[in-house]
Amino acid sequence: MQVDVWSPTPVLLTVDLVILTLREGRLCVLLVERGEDPYQGMLALPGGFLNHAGEEILDAAHRELREETALTAGWVHLEQLATYGTAGRDPRGRVVSVAHLAIAPGLPEPVAGTDATDAAWVPAEAVLSGEVDLAFDHRQIVTDGIECARAKLEFSALATAFCGELFTIVDLKQVYEAVWGTELDTRNFYRKVQAAEGFITPAGSARRTTRGRPAQLYRAGPKTVLFPPLIRPVPSVTEEDARGEGD
Repeated sequence: MQVDVWSPTPVLLTVDLVILTLREGRLCVLLVERGEDPYQGMLALPGGFLNHAGEEILDAAHRELREETALTAGWVHLEQLATYGTAGRDPRGRVVSVAHLAIAPGLPEPVAGTDATDAAWVPAEAVLSGEVDLAFDHRQIVTDGIECARAKLEFSALATAFCGELFTIVDLKQVYEAVWGTELDTRNFYRKVQAAEGFITPAGSARRTTRGRPAQLYRAGPKTVLFPPLIRPVPSVTEEDARGEGD
């Protein structure tokens, strides 16, 4: 009698990084141009395989972050985003990716890693809209990462990760507007930020502006959870959208 012997499918593990920063007031994501197959020449998220069987996933994420941005853990917010393991997502075989979200202020021009020919900051909206095509399932990962950041801005102090050590409330407002993709009422925003106890703390100094009074400087406060939260405004329906709904 023949006995079938079960053989496990080999699975490879990678880490991918959704690295977000603000550049000239726009939310941008770091993309690399792949220098080898599969998808040679296409844009993709920075990342790679674990170096060896004993490398921890978080260590691999920090290593990739360091190689792509020269940043260490003390300078960047890094958290695990989600795991992507759909069969067929990678033509090299069954490859599971543990994606991470990384956020830091004022990141420099990137340098391509060992398996990339180029690296650049790309406006997030160009990826979300499909204007920029990405390899693998990286557009979905970027979309999930940005939505995670948008949601966390409502209930956590994540917005301060986009700012330097010292910032103004105007700087903070620009973060919310760039990440949420909508303009906010200045007076209402000031009121909500100052009502969230422990969100920001006065730094005891001011920044000179070109006109008017110097702007008060703040630093991140001790609280990581916002109460009351800063709820994302509901997008308004434009006249063009309204006409489209009626067609």
